[in-house]
Amino acid sequence: MFQGAAALNLDVKGRLAIPTRYRDALNSAANGAVIVTVHPHRCLLIYPLSEWPRVRDRVVGASGLERQAVMLKRLLIGLAREEALDGSGRILIAPELREIAQLEKQVWLVGQGGHFELWSDAGWRKQQEEIFAAGEKLLPPGMEDLPL
Repeated sequence: MFQGAAALNLDVKGRLAIPTRYRDALNSAANGAVIVTVHPHRCLLIYPLSEWPRVRDRVVGASGLERQAVMLKRLLIGLAREEALDGSGRILIAPELREIAQLEKQVWLVGQGGHFELWSDAGWRKQQEEIFAAGEKLLPPGMEDLPL
């Protein structure tokens, strides 16, 4: 279970050092292999390789004639890259993915349960402002009774 947000830095080669608290889980779930792809909100998604098939298969199974499904396939599947933790616990974030997500040196790794989001500093701050501005409207239908 990946939770919490961590401010991190990309190195000059575009590598992200995964915090040690997550490395064991990534190594045990998929021998350190991950899929990095693009989210429509211009952040990156990082899935342990073992978690990726359930997402991939659902997206690939969508209609090839329905415009939104095709756009989602092009984004999630077409830009997906398999990477692996190196000996220092880093993963490479490809230049084209860094450009799409507007990642510079400082980034935010945000746990989402079975995967992570990787945000630019500015993008993450904007997301937080939008979340707080939503206030009570933040809860989606069916979650109104969430015991917070």
